Formats: sequence, C-alpha cells, structure tokens
Amino acid sequence: MNFDRTFAIVLRQYYLMRGSLSRFLPLFLWVAIDMVLWGFLSRYLNTVTTAGMDFVPKLLGAVLLWDFLTRVMQGVTIAFLEDVWSRNFLNFFASPLRVSEYVGGLVITSILTSLVGLAVMLVLATTVFGLSFFIYGLAIIPFVLILFVSGISLGILGSAMVLRLGPSSEWFIWPIPIMVSPFAGVFYPVATLPGWMQAVSKAIPPSYVFEGMRTFLATGTVSGPSLALGGALSLGYLALACWVFQRTYRHAIRTGLIARYSAESVA
Repeated sequence: MNFDRTFAIVLRQYYLMRGSLSRFLPLFLWVAIDMVLWGFLSRYLNTVTTAGMDFVPKLLGAVLLWDFLTRVMQGVTIAFLEDVWSRNFLNFFASPLRVSEYVGGLVITSILTSLVGLAVMLVLATTVFGLSFFIYGLAIIPFVLILFVSGISLGILGSAMVLRLGPSSEWFIWPIPIMVSPFAGVFYPVATLPGWMQAVSKAIPPSYVFEGMRTFLATGTVSGPSLALGGALSLGYLALACWVFQRTYRHAIRTGLIARYSAESVA
C-alpha cells in the first residue's frame, strides 16, 4: 500500500470541506441537535421518575455512543458518495490507485470527521447536561473501539452496495443505522426483545457495547468475555466488508459497469 496515494484521497476530502460550508456544517450540526434534544429529554425524565434514577448517563450516554457509530459510518459513505456524485469515481481507477488505498483513504477521512462530531457531542454533553465519561472508567475505551470498527464496517458495506447497484441506490444507505438500532438495544436491554430478535442481537457487535454500558452503570463492572466477543465480531465484520468491497469492485471491472457508472445505472 502506498500511503501517499491514500493521503491523496484524504486531502481531496479536506479540500472539498474547506471550500464548502454545506459540507462542513453537517460534521457537527446534527449531532449537536441530537445532544440538545435528548439531553433535555433526559433531564425531564429525571424530574418525573423516582428519586435515584438518573437518565443522563443511561439515555444521553447511549445516544452519544450511537451517534458516534452513525457518524463513523457516514464518514465513509459520504466520502465515497462525493466521488459518485461528481462522476469522479472512474477517474481514480484510471490511475495506479489500488482498492485498498482508496478504502484506506475513506477510513482515515471517517476517523477525522467523526472525531469532530465526537468532540462536539462531548462538549455539549459535559458542559450543558453534566454527563462525565469518567464514570465509565477504562471501559469506555473498548466501547468506543467496537463502535468505531462497526461503523467502518457498515460504511464499507454501504459503499459496496452503491458500487454494485448504482448511484441511485444510495437511498439504501441512510436507513441502515435506524434498522440496526432496534437489535443493538441502544435504549433498552436486549432481554426485552422477542427471541428471534435476541438471536440477531447476539450477532451484532454494538449490542455488547450497550449491554455492557448498562451493566457497568448498574454494578460498576463489565464482562470482559462479552466485550471480547463483541470486539471479535466487529473485526470479523470489518474483514468481511473489505472482502465484499473488493469483490464488488472486481465485478464492476469485469462486467464493464464501472465504465457506465452514472446516476441511471442500477443493475
């Protein structure tokens, strides 16, 4: 892998954002709105429920972590879609750029953009609503890492879907976080789900994060084997996502789809 070519992908995204307020604002605007909305909802629930129940770390903390995963995923997919929208995707692969270098550039772009959103969420949650992530201790590190790897995996899979089906299939990407969240148990224990949904939850890495977060807030401990399983699943899905993108790219080359890549190509 040539890191200069990978950095060129990141640099292209930087120049796009630097010259466009409409691309820069979404990095933190929507997460700020989420923090304000759910933060005040958490405060309201604290006033109408029994004493001793604090919804800020349980509800607002869950929203923050789930928003982080969503931003990571969208960091990959939006960077990919920028090349699709500008009809620039074919130009990349007329150069010596490798698929691994291109995907690596998308991942680094996602890291940088998601860190901006995470910083805004932390500032608002801490200064306005008093949510301190010190209460999670060192457990916050595996929580964030599992969610980060999961978000990258979803982003690469979503990009592969668009590469295979064509630009108009981008509308399949946006509902992915919403479709996954009921199985991940973001706002409620997985035990409240019906049996078949619990079976799906066991195969979703974020479910181990949110279950672990609730357990830690209730008992002060976290299950190491459970987090290890969630981490192993997230790495497995990342490897699968990279394999799917590579296979999809080869299919696009072999069938000539990449040369006909336009807004109307959905096949």
